[in-house]
Amino acid sequence: MKVSEFEPKIIGFLCNWCSYAGADLAGVSRLQYPSNIRVVRVMCSGRIDPVIPLEVFAKGADGVIILGCHPGDCHYSEGNLYEERKIKMLKKLLALTGVGSDRLELEWVSASEGQRFAQIVTEFTNQIKKLGPSHVSGKNPNLKVLENLQAAKNAASDFRLRVLVGRERELTEKNNVYQEKIPQEEFDAVLDSAVEAEFIRHKIHLLTRGRPLPVKALAEATELKPAEVLKQIVAMRRRNMITMDHVEGTTPFFKALEVG
Repeated sequence: MKVSEFEPKIIGFLCNWCSYAGADLAGVSRLQYPSNIRVVRVMCSGRIDPVIPLEVFAKGADGVIILGCHPGDCHYSEGNLYEERKIKMLKKLLALTGVGSDRLELEWVSASEGQRFAQIVTEFTNQIKKLGPSHVSGKNPNLKVLENLQAAKNAASDFRLRVLVGRERELTEKNNVYQEKIPQEEFDAVLDSAVEAEFIRHKIHLLTRGRPLPVKALAEATELKPAEVLKQIVAMRRRNMITMDHVEGTTPFFKALEVG
């Protein structure tokens, strides 16, 4: 398909108080922008749970854009800033799934910025057109990427990642009891490692739900070294996510446990 022929499916989540009003102003002012965006009105950009954009991509969207109030203008104090932290985690997960982090965007639009709304939607639509259709859009979605998106949804639902993301500001901007703050780059490195580890663990969990698999098969499926897979299995066993089902010769086979 030529880029000129591709019309992407874009879902936009707009906060009720600012960006939705900005979109309304763009319409009243008859400003021109692509009609590819399908708007979902929410009370606050911070209301967008990390799982929602991942589910939207799994349903075949080519792009997702979230528009909220400018920092300092949020009607719910800091909902937009919390969403900004969630988007950081989501972009890391999307890069791991194969969908790509460039298909997700967060921007600020006030009620008086109809022109800015039209410009952002136009630029994002052109960006998605250049990227081309998503791997999971259309009639023949890539099953591996769909599986990766499910693993990402499960990882994004994990309370460990949610707690880490929720405490970013507390850890990087406020002093702890020892009057210390964690440098932002140090926190980002911890978050990167945690996101990747949770994604791998939940992918292993998905792969072993149907039938028990050995480390070698899991290494091939995840494109990781057997030692790294075994390391994650050890962590998963401590969390009761997986168990050794049986042994064939000297090779252990692992099977997923139901995660409550």
